Amino acid sequence: MSSDFSFQQAFEAFSSALASVVFYSFNVDGVAIPVTVLWLITGAIVFTFYLRFINIRGFTHAIRVVRGKYADPAAKGEITQFQALSAALSGTVGTGNIAGVAVAITLGGPGATFWMIVAGFLGMTTKFVECTLAVKYRQILPDGTVAGGPMYYIKAALEKYGLPRLGKVLAGFFALACVFGSAGFVHVNQGFSQVKTVTGFDNAWLFGFIYALLVGLVIIGGIKGIARVTEKLVPAMCAIYLVGALTVIGLNYTEIPAALWTILKGAFAPEAAYGGMIGVIIQGFRRAAYSNEAGIGSSPIAHAAARTNDPVSEGFVGLLEPFIDTVVICTISAVLIVITGAYLQTGLDGVQISSYAFATAFDWFPMVLMVALLLFGYSTVVSWAYYGQKGWGFLFGETKHSIRLYKVLICSVVAIGAVPNVLAVFDFIDSMIFLMAVPNILALYLLLPEVRQDLQVYLRKIAANKTAAVKTEAQAA
Repeated sequence: MSSDFSFQQAFEAFSSALASVVFYSFNVDGVAIPVTVLWLITGAIVFTFYLRFINIRGFTHAIRVVRGKYADPAAKGEITQFQALSAALSGTVGTGNIAGVAVAITLGGPGATFWMIVAGFLGMTTKFVECTLAVKYRQILPDGTVAGGPMYYIKAALEKYGLPRLGKVLAGFFALACVFGSAGFVHVNQGFSQVKTVTGFDNAWLFGFIYALLVGLVIIGGIKGIARVTEKLVPAMCAIYLVGALTVIGLNYTEIPAALWTILKGAFAPEAAYGGMIGVIIQGFRRAAYSNEAGIGSSPIAHAAARTNDPVSEGFVGLLEPFIDTVVICTISAVLIVITGAYLQTGLDGVQISSYAFATAFDWFPMVLMVALLLFGYSTVVSWAYYGQKGWGFLFGETKHSIRLYKVLICSVVAIGAVPNVLAVFDFIDSMIFLMAVPNILALYLLLPEVRQDLQVYLRKIAANKTAAVKTEAQAA
Protein backbone atom coordinates (compact mmCIF):
# COMPACT_ATOMS: atom_id res chain seq x y z
CA MET A 1 0.00 0.00 0.00
CA SER A 2 2.73 2.42 0.95
CA SER A 3 4.77 1.51 -2.14
CA ASP A 4 1.77 2.26 -4.39
CA PHE A 5 1.28 5.55 -2.65
CA SER A 6 4.96 6.38 -3.01
CA PHE A 7 4.90 5.57 -6.71
CA GLN A 8 1.83 7.73 -7.24
CA GLN A 9 3.39 10.59 -5.33
CA ALA A 10 6.62 10.27 -7.30
CA PHE A 11 4.76 10.23 -10.62
CA GLU A 12 2.70 13.28 -9.67
CA ALA A 13 5.85 15.13 -8.67
CA PHE A 14 7.58 14.15 -11.92
CA SER A 15 4.57 15.19 -14.03
CA SER A 16 4.31 18.50 -12.23
CA ALA A 17 8.03 19.21 -12.66
CA LEU A 18 7.90 18.24 -16.34
CA ALA A 19 4.91 20.50 -16.95
CA SER A 20 6.63 23.41 -15.22
CA VAL A 21 9.58 23.01 -17.61
CA VAL A 22 7.53 22.47 -20.78
CA PHE A 23 5.15 25.33 -19.99
CA TYR A 24 7.78 27.62 -18.51
CA SER A 25 6.69 31.25 -18.65
CA PHE A 26 8.47 34.56 -18.29
CA ASN A 27 6.79 37.73 -17.13
CA VAL A 28 6.21 40.90 -19.16
CA ASP A 29 4.40 43.64 -17.28
CA GLY A 30 3.12 41.06 -14.85
CA VAL A 31 1.78 38.75 -17.61
CA ALA A 32 3.04 35.17 -17.85
CA ILE A 33 4.09 34.35 -21.43
CA PRO A 34 4.54 30.59 -22.02
CA VAL A 35 7.70 29.84 -24.00
CA THR A 36 5.97 26.93 -25.77
CA VAL A 37 3.19 29.15 -27.11
CA LEU A 38 5.77 31.76 -28.13
CA TRP A 39 7.74 29.06 -30.00
CA LEU A 40 4.61 28.05 -31.94
CA ILE A 41 3.35 31.55 -32.71
CA THR A 42 6.78 32.89 -33.72
CA GLY A 43 7.10 30.02 -36.18
CA ALA A 44 3.64 30.73 -37.60
CA ILE A 45 4.48 34.41 -38.11
CA VAL A 46 7.82 33.65 -39.79
CA PHE A 47 6.29 31.02 -42.08
CA THR A 48 3.41 33.32 -43.04
CA PHE A 49 5.67 36.19 -44.11
CA TYR A 50 8.27 33.92 -45.74
CA LEU A 51 5.60 32.26 -47.91
CA ARG A 52 3.93 35.62 -48.64
CA PHE A 53 0.64 34.88 -46.89
CA ILE A 54 -0.10 31.64 -48.69
CA ASN A 55 -2.76 31.07 -46.00
CA ILE A 56 -4.82 33.88 -47.52
CA ARG A 57 -3.94 33.84 -51.23
CA GLY A 58 -4.14 30.04 -51.41
CA PHE A 59 -7.49 29.66 -49.63
CA THR A 60 -9.73 29.31 -52.69
CA HIS A 61 -7.28 26.89 -54.32
CA ALA A 62 -7.36 24.80 -51.13
CA ILE A 63 -11.15 24.51 -51.44
CA ARG A 64 -10.80 23.31 -55.03
CA VAL A 65 -8.21 20.69 -54.03
CA VAL A 66 -10.42 19.31 -51.24
CA ARG A 67 -13.37 19.12 -53.62
CA GLY A 68 -11.24 16.80 -55.78
CA LYS A 69 -10.66 19.04 -58.80
CA TYR A 70 -7.02 17.94 -59.05
CA ALA A 71 -7.47 14.41 -57.71
CA ASP A 72 -5.53 11.57 -59.32
CA PRO A 73 -7.07 8.15 -58.52
CA ALA A 74 -3.82 6.46 -59.54
CA ALA A 75 -1.72 8.50 -57.10
CA LYS A 76 0.05 6.82 -54.19
CA GLY A 77 -1.57 6.93 -50.78
CA GLU A 78 -4.29 5.24 -48.76
CA ILE A 79 -7.12 7.80 -48.48
CA THR A 80 -8.55 10.72 -50.43
CA GLN A 81 -7.48 14.25 -49.62
CA PHE A 82 -10.92 15.01 -48.19
CA GLN A 83 -10.64 11.93 -45.96
CA ALA A 84 -7.20 13.10 -44.83
CA LEU A 85 -8.66 16.48 -43.88
CA SER A 86 -11.52 14.79 -42.02
CA ALA A 87 -9.19 12.46 -40.14
CA ALA A 88 -6.93 15.37 -39.16
CA LEU A 89 -9.87 17.56 -38.14
CA SER A 90 -11.23 14.78 -35.96
CA GLY A 91 -7.99 15.00 -34.00
CA THR A 92 -7.98 18.79 -33.62
CA VAL A 93 -11.70 19.54 -33.27
CA GLY A 94 -12.21 18.35 -29.72
CA THR A 95 -13.33 19.31 -26.24
CA GLY A 96 -10.95 22.28 -26.35
CA ASN A 97 -13.24 23.93 -28.91
CA ILE A 98 -15.93 24.01 -26.24
CA ALA A 99 -14.34 23.99 -22.78
CA GLY A 100 -11.02 25.54 -23.81
CA VAL A 101 -12.59 28.63 -25.37
CA ALA A 102 -14.58 29.20 -22.19
CA VAL A 103 -11.37 29.07 -20.16
CA ALA A 104 -9.63 31.54 -22.50
CA ILE A 105 -12.45 34.06 -22.19
CA THR A 106 -12.66 33.60 -18.43
CA LEU A 107 -8.93 34.32 -18.06
CA GLY A 108 -8.40 36.84 -20.87
CA GLY A 109 -11.82 38.37 -21.34
CA PRO A 110 -13.90 38.50 -24.56
CA GLY A 111 -11.02 40.24 -26.37
CA ALA A 112 -9.07 36.96 -26.37
CA THR A 113 -11.46 35.83 -29.12
CA PHE A 114 -10.03 38.34 -31.60
CA TRP A 115 -6.44 37.23 -31.02
CA MET A 116 -7.53 33.60 -31.17
CA ILE A 117 -8.82 34.28 -34.70
CA VAL A 118 -5.55 36.03 -35.67
CA ALA A 119 -3.55 33.07 -34.36
CA GLY A 120 -5.82 30.71 -36.29
CA PHE A 121 -5.03 32.49 -39.57
CA LEU A 122 -1.30 32.38 -38.81
CA GLY A 123 -1.51 28.70 -37.91
CA MET A 124 -2.88 27.97 -41.38
CA THR A 125 0.59 28.60 -42.83
CA THR A 126 2.25 26.31 -40.30
CA LYS A 127 -0.14 23.54 -41.30
CA PHE A 128 0.66 24.18 -44.96
CA VAL A 129 4.38 23.67 -44.32
CA GLU A 130 3.87 20.62 -42.08
CA CYS A 131 1.52 18.78 -44.44
CA THR A 132 3.62 19.51 -47.52
CA LEU A 133 6.67 17.99 -45.85
CA ALA A 134 4.69 15.05 -44.43
CA VAL A 135 3.78 13.89 -47.94
CA LYS A 136 7.17 14.74 -49.44
CA TYR A 137 9.14 12.62 -46.96
CA ARG A 138 6.64 9.80 -46.33
CA GLN A 139 7.52 6.17 -46.99
CA ILE A 140 5.30 3.81 -48.98
CA LEU A 141 5.62 0.35 -47.44
CA PRO A 142 5.59 -2.88 -49.51
CA ASP A 143 1.93 -3.55 -48.68
CA GLY A 144 0.92 -0.08 -49.94
CA THR A 145 0.39 1.46 -46.52
CA VAL A 146 2.00 4.77 -45.64
CA ALA A 147 4.48 5.61 -42.89
CA GLY A 148 4.78 9.35 -42.61
CA GLY A 149 4.80 12.38 -40.39
CA PRO A 150 7.30 14.67 -38.68
CA MET A 151 9.46 11.73 -37.59
CA TYR A 152 10.56 11.32 -41.19
CA TYR A 153 11.08 14.93 -42.18
CA ILE A 154 12.83 15.75 -38.88
CA LYS A 155 15.33 13.00 -39.65
CA ALA A 156 15.72 14.20 -43.24
CA ALA A 157 16.14 17.85 -42.23
CA LEU A 158 19.05 17.20 -39.89
CA GLU A 159 20.66 14.86 -42.42
CA LYS A 160 20.63 17.65 -45.00
CA TYR A 161 22.59 19.80 -42.54
CA GLY A 162 25.14 17.06 -41.85
CA LEU A 163 23.69 15.98 -38.49
CA PRO A 164 22.24 12.50 -39.13
CA ARG A 165 22.69 11.24 -35.56
CA LEU A 166 20.95 14.25 -34.07
CA GLY A 167 18.21 13.77 -36.65
CA LYS A 168 17.61 10.20 -35.50
CA VAL A 169 17.55 11.27 -31.86
CA LEU A 170 15.10 14.12 -32.41
CA ALA A 171 12.88 12.01 -34.67
CA GLY A 172 12.82 9.26 -32.04
CA PHE A 173 12.09 11.84 -29.35
CA PHE A 174 9.13 13.16 -31.37
CA ALA A 175 7.80 9.63 -31.94
CA LEU A 176 8.10 8.76 -28.23
CA ALA A 177 6.33 11.95 -27.16
CA CYS A 178 3.61 11.21 -29.73
CA VAL A 179 3.06 7.72 -28.30
CA PHE A 180 2.63 9.07 -24.78
CA GLY A 181 0.54 12.00 -26.02
CA SER A 182 -1.88 9.66 -27.77
CA ALA A 183 -3.40 8.53 -24.47
CA GLY A 184 -6.90 10.04 -24.54
CA PHE A 185 -7.45 10.40 -20.80
CA VAL A 186 -8.68 13.99 -20.79
CA HIS A 187 -11.29 13.48 -23.52
CA VAL A 188 -12.69 10.33 -21.94
CA ASN A 189 -12.72 11.96 -18.52
CA GLN A 190 -14.43 15.17 -19.65
CA GLY A 191 -16.95 13.16 -21.67
CA PHE A 192 -17.84 11.09 -18.62
CA SER A 193 -18.07 14.23 -16.49
CA GLN A 194 -20.63 15.80 -18.84
CA VAL A 195 -22.64 12.56 -19.08
CA LYS A 196 -22.69 12.31 -15.30
CA THR A 197 -23.77 15.95 -14.94
CA VAL A 198 -26.58 15.74 -17.50
CA THR A 199 -27.89 12.19 -17.01
CA GLY A 200 -26.71 11.15 -13.55
CA PHE A 201 -24.92 8.06 -14.93
CA ASP A 202 -22.10 7.29 -12.48
CA ASN A 203 -20.25 4.15 -13.55
CA ALA A 204 -16.80 5.29 -14.71
CA TRP A 205 -15.52 1.78 -15.38
CA LEU A 206 -18.47 0.83 -17.61
CA PHE A 207 -18.25 4.14 -19.46
CA GLY A 208 -14.53 3.63 -20.04
CA PHE A 209 -15.00 0.05 -21.23
CA ILE A 210 -17.67 1.02 -23.78
CA TYR A 211 -15.56 3.97 -24.93
CA ALA A 212 -12.51 1.74 -25.43
CA LEU A 213 -14.59 -0.81 -27.34
CA LEU A 214 -15.88 1.86 -29.73
CA VAL A 215 -12.34 3.19 -30.26
CA GLY A 216 -11.01 -0.31 -30.91
CA LEU A 217 -13.68 -1.06 -33.51
CA VAL A 218 -12.49 1.92 -35.56
CA ILE A 219 -8.71 1.83 -35.19
CA ILE A 220 -8.51 -1.88 -35.99
CA GLY A 221 -9.01 -0.93 -39.65
CA GLY A 222 -6.05 1.46 -39.70
CA ILE A 223 -6.18 4.85 -41.42
CA LYS A 224 -8.65 3.59 -44.04
CA GLY A 225 -11.08 2.53 -41.32
CA ILE A 226 -10.55 5.76 -39.42
CA ALA A 227 -11.05 7.84 -42.57
CA ARG A 228 -14.30 6.04 -43.45
CA VAL A 229 -15.66 6.94 -40.02
CA THR A 230 -14.29 10.46 -39.71
CA GLU A 231 -15.41 11.64 -43.17
CA LYS A 232 -18.97 11.11 -41.91
CA LEU A 233 -18.45 11.80 -38.21
CA VAL A 234 -16.65 15.16 -38.51
CA PRO A 235 -19.31 16.92 -40.61
CA ALA A 236 -22.06 15.41 -38.43
CA MET A 237 -20.54 16.38 -35.07
CA CYS A 238 -19.68 19.89 -36.29
CA ALA A 239 -23.23 20.29 -37.60
CA ILE A 240 -24.76 19.19 -34.28
CA TYR A 241 -22.67 21.63 -32.29
CA LEU A 242 -22.92 24.54 -34.71
CA VAL A 243 -26.71 24.19 -35.12
CA GLY A 244 -27.07 24.16 -31.32
CA ALA A 245 -24.74 27.12 -30.82
CA LEU A 246 -26.23 29.16 -33.68
CA THR A 247 -29.72 28.47 -32.32
CA VAL A 248 -28.74 30.06 -29.01
CA ILE A 249 -27.05 32.95 -30.80
CA GLY A 250 -30.11 33.37 -33.04
CA LEU A 251 -32.42 33.60 -30.04
CA ASN A 252 -30.23 36.47 -28.84
CA TYR A 253 -29.75 38.06 -32.27
CA THR A 254 -30.42 41.57 -30.98
CA GLU A 255 -27.33 41.23 -28.77
CA ILE A 256 -24.97 40.22 -31.61
CA PRO A 257 -23.67 43.74 -32.38
CA ALA A 258 -23.02 44.41 -28.68
CA ALA A 259 -21.22 41.05 -28.30
CA LEU A 260 -18.99 41.71 -31.31
CA TRP A 261 -18.20 45.18 -30.01
CA THR A 262 -17.33 43.71 -26.60
CA ILE A 263 -14.90 41.30 -28.27
CA LEU A 264 -13.30 44.01 -30.43
CA LYS A 265 -13.07 46.51 -27.59
CA GLY A 266 -11.60 43.89 -25.28
CA ALA A 267 -8.92 43.01 -27.86
CA PHE A 268 -7.43 46.52 -27.95
CA ALA A 269 -8.67 48.16 -24.76
CA PRO A 270 -8.90 45.35 -22.22
CA GLU A 271 -9.80 45.84 -18.60
CA ALA A 272 -6.89 45.92 -16.17
CA ALA A 273 -8.25 42.81 -14.46
CA TYR A 274 -7.33 40.76 -17.51
CA GLY A 275 -3.64 41.67 -17.35
CA GLY A 276 -3.72 44.33 -20.05
CA MET A 277 -3.44 43.87 -23.78
CA ILE A 278 -0.47 41.48 -23.60
CA GLY A 279 -2.44 39.18 -21.32
CA VAL A 280 -5.43 39.15 -23.67
CA ILE A 281 -3.22 38.43 -26.70
CA ILE A 282 -1.48 35.56 -24.92
CA GLN A 283 -4.77 33.95 -23.87
CA GLY A 284 -6.07 34.14 -27.45
CA PHE A 285 -2.86 32.78 -28.97
CA ARG A 286 -2.64 30.08 -26.32
CA ARG A 287 -6.17 28.80 -26.97
CA ALA A 288 -5.58 28.76 -30.74
CA ALA A 289 -2.34 26.80 -30.29
CA TYR A 290 -4.03 24.31 -27.97
CA SER A 291 -7.02 23.95 -30.28
CA ASN A 292 -5.68 23.59 -33.83
CA GLU A 293 -2.28 22.09 -32.86
CA ALA A 294 -0.51 23.97 -35.65
CA GLY A 295 3.20 23.27 -35.13
CA ILE A 296 2.67 20.30 -32.82
CA GLY A 297 3.12 17.89 -35.72
CA SER A 298 0.16 15.63 -35.01
CA SER A 299 -2.20 16.02 -37.97
CA PRO A 300 0.55 15.83 -40.64
CA ILE A 301 0.67 12.12 -39.75
CA ALA A 302 -2.87 11.75 -41.13
CA HIS A 303 -2.18 13.99 -44.13
CA ALA A 304 0.83 11.84 -45.04
CA ALA A 305 -1.58 9.06 -46.03
CA ALA A 306 -3.39 11.23 -48.61
CA ARG A 307 -3.66 9.94 -52.16
CA THR A 308 -1.57 12.46 -54.06
CA ASN A 309 1.74 12.60 -55.91
CA ASP A 310 2.14 16.33 -55.27
CA PRO A 311 3.10 17.17 -51.67
CA VAL A 312 2.22 20.87 -52.05
CA SER A 313 -1.39 20.05 -52.90
CA GLU A 314 -1.74 18.39 -49.48
CA GLY A 315 -0.23 21.48 -47.92
CA PHE A 316 -3.17 23.44 -49.29
CA VAL A 317 -5.56 20.89 -47.81
CA GLY A 318 -3.86 21.19 -44.42
CA LEU A 319 -4.17 24.96 -44.22
CA LEU A 320 -7.96 24.59 -44.04
CA GLU A 321 -7.71 22.89 -40.64
CA PRO A 322 -7.04 25.91 -38.42
CA PHE A 323 -9.63 27.89 -40.37
CA ILE A 324 -12.38 25.35 -39.65
CA ASP A 325 -11.17 24.52 -36.14
CA THR A 326 -10.28 27.96 -34.79
CA VAL A 327 -11.61 30.68 -37.08
CA VAL A 328 -15.05 29.06 -37.43
CA ILE A 329 -15.83 26.69 -34.54
CA CYS A 330 -13.89 28.39 -31.74
CA THR A 331 -15.17 31.81 -32.81
CA ILE A 332 -18.79 30.65 -32.69
CA SER A 333 -18.13 29.13 -29.25
CA ALA A 334 -16.73 32.46 -28.09
CA VAL A 335 -19.64 34.51 -29.45
CA LEU A 336 -22.05 32.07 -27.78
CA ILE A 337 -20.35 32.52 -24.41
CA VAL A 338 -20.16 36.31 -24.70
CA ILE A 339 -23.66 36.88 -26.04
CA THR A 340 -25.26 34.88 -23.20
CA GLY A 341 -23.01 36.38 -20.51
CA ALA A 342 -22.04 32.86 -19.45
CA TYR A 343 -18.43 33.91 -18.80
CA LEU A 344 -19.64 36.35 -16.12
CA GLN A 345 -21.22 33.60 -14.01
CA THR A 346 -19.34 32.74 -10.84
CA GLY A 347 -18.54 29.21 -9.76
CA LEU A 348 -18.50 27.81 -13.32
CA ASP A 349 -15.47 26.51 -15.16
CA GLY A 350 -14.68 25.07 -18.59
CA VAL A 351 -17.51 23.07 -20.12
CA GLN A 352 -19.88 24.23 -17.35
CA ILE A 353 -19.76 27.73 -18.84
CA SER A 354 -20.71 26.40 -22.28
CA SER A 355 -23.42 24.24 -20.72
CA TYR A 356 -24.87 27.32 -18.98
CA ALA A 357 -24.88 29.17 -22.32
CA PHE A 358 -26.83 26.34 -23.98
CA ALA A 359 -29.28 26.15 -21.09
CA THR A 360 -30.24 29.81 -21.61
CA ALA A 361 -32.13 28.69 -24.74
CA PHE A 362 -33.93 25.59 -23.44
CA ASP A 363 -33.60 23.53 -20.27
CA TRP A 364 -32.84 20.41 -22.29
CA PHE A 365 -30.26 22.03 -24.58
CA PRO A 366 -27.25 20.89 -22.49
CA MET A 367 -28.12 17.44 -23.85
CA VAL A 368 -27.17 18.70 -27.32
CA LEU A 369 -23.88 19.94 -25.92
CA MET A 370 -23.31 16.58 -24.25
CA VAL A 371 -23.74 14.74 -27.56
CA ALA A 372 -21.39 17.18 -29.32
CA LEU A 373 -18.83 16.91 -26.53
CA LEU A 374 -18.87 13.10 -26.64
CA LEU A 375 -18.45 13.06 -30.42
CA PHE A 376 -15.68 15.70 -30.33
CA GLY A 377 -13.79 13.78 -27.67
CA TYR A 378 -14.31 10.40 -29.33
CA SER A 379 -13.09 11.60 -32.71
CA THR A 380 -9.99 13.10 -31.09
CA VAL A 381 -9.16 9.87 -29.28
CA VAL A 382 -9.54 7.85 -32.49
CA SER A 383 -7.26 10.10 -34.54
CA TRP A 384 -4.65 10.41 -31.81
CA ALA A 385 -4.63 6.62 -31.49
CA TYR A 386 -3.51 6.53 -35.13
CA TYR A 387 -0.87 9.21 -34.53
CA GLY A 388 0.47 7.22 -31.60
CA GLN A 389 0.43 4.07 -33.71
CA LYS A 390 2.65 5.71 -36.32
CA GLY A 391 5.01 6.95 -33.61
CA TRP A 392 5.10 3.43 -32.18
CA GLY A 393 5.77 1.97 -35.63
CA PHE A 394 8.67 4.37 -36.15
CA LEU A 395 10.22 3.26 -32.85
CA PHE A 396 9.47 -0.46 -32.85
CA GLY A 397 8.74 -1.31 -36.48
CA GLU A 398 5.62 -1.39 -38.63
CA THR A 399 5.11 -5.15 -38.16
CA LYS A 400 1.67 -6.65 -37.55
CA HIS A 401 2.60 -7.91 -34.08
CA SER A 402 4.05 -4.54 -33.05
CA ILE A 403 1.02 -2.56 -34.23
CA ARG A 404 -1.39 -5.08 -32.69
CA LEU A 405 0.35 -4.67 -29.33
CA TYR A 406 0.03 -0.88 -29.53
CA LYS A 407 -3.71 -1.09 -30.31
CA VAL A 408 -4.27 -3.32 -27.28
CA LEU A 409 -2.30 -0.93 -25.08
CA ILE A 410 -4.08 2.22 -26.26
CA CYS A 411 -7.53 0.66 -25.79
CA SER A 412 -6.53 -0.43 -22.30
CA VAL A 413 -5.46 3.13 -21.49
CA VAL A 414 -8.73 4.55 -22.84
CA ALA A 415 -10.72 2.08 -20.74
CA ILE A 416 -9.43 3.59 -17.47
CA GLY A 417 -9.64 7.18 -18.69
CA ALA A 418 -12.93 7.95 -16.96
CA VAL A 419 -11.70 6.92 -13.52
CA PRO A 420 -11.13 10.05 -11.38
CA ASN A 421 -7.80 8.98 -9.88
CA VAL A 422 -6.07 9.08 -13.29
CA LEU A 423 -6.24 12.88 -13.39
CA ALA A 424 -2.63 13.02 -12.17
CA VAL A 425 -1.41 11.99 -15.62
CA PHE A 426 -2.99 14.96 -17.43
CA ASP A 427 0.03 17.19 -16.89
CA PHE A 428 2.29 14.45 -18.21
CA ILE A 429 0.24 13.90 -21.39
CA ASP A 430 -0.08 17.61 -22.12
CA SER A 431 3.67 17.99 -21.66
CA MET A 432 4.36 15.17 -24.11
CA ILE A 433 2.09 16.72 -26.74
CA PHE A 434 3.75 20.12 -26.58
CA LEU A 435 7.24 18.64 -26.47
CA MET A 436 6.49 17.35 -29.96
CA ALA A 437 6.59 20.96 -31.14
CA VAL A 438 10.25 21.43 -30.26
CA PRO A 439 11.86 19.19 -32.93
CA ASN A 440 8.94 19.70 -35.31
CA ILE A 441 9.21 23.51 -35.56
CA LEU A 442 13.01 23.21 -35.79
CA ALA A 443 12.66 20.93 -38.82
CA LEU A 444 10.13 23.29 -40.41
CA TYR A 445 12.63 26.14 -40.17
CA LEU A 446 15.37 24.01 -41.73
CA LEU A 447 13.22 22.82 -44.63
CA LEU A 448 11.33 26.07 -45.22
CA PRO A 449 13.44 27.17 -48.26
CA GLU A 450 12.65 23.98 -50.14
CA VAL A 451 8.96 24.31 -49.28
CA ARG A 452 8.95 27.77 -50.88
CA GLN A 453 10.75 26.40 -53.93
CA ASP A 454 8.30 23.50 -54.23
CA LEU A 455 5.39 25.94 -53.87
CA GLN A 456 6.70 28.12 -56.71
CA VAL A 457 7.06 25.08 -58.99
CA TYR A 458 3.55 23.91 -58.07
CA LEU A 459 1.93 27.30 -58.73
CA ARG A 460 3.68 27.56 -62.11
CA LYS A 461 2.37 24.11 -63.01
CA ILE A 462 -1.18 25.03 -62.02
CA ALA A 463 -0.96 28.24 -64.05
CA ALA A 464 0.37 26.33 -67.08
CA ASN A 465 -2.46 23.80 -66.83
CA LYS A 466 -5.02 26.59 -66.71
CA THR A 467 -3.49 28.23 -69.78
CA ALA A 468 -3.49 24.91 -71.65
CA ALA A 469 -7.13 24.32 -70.70
CA VAL A 470 -8.15 27.75 -71.97
CA LYS A 471 -6.35 27.16 -75.30
CA THR A 472 -8.04 23.76 -75.68
CA GLU A 473 -11.46 25.30 -75.08
CA ALA A 474 -10.72 28.10 -77.56
CA GLN A 475 -9.67 25.62 -80.23
CA ALA A 476 -12.75 23.49 -79.63
CA ALA A 477 -14.96 26.55 -79.99
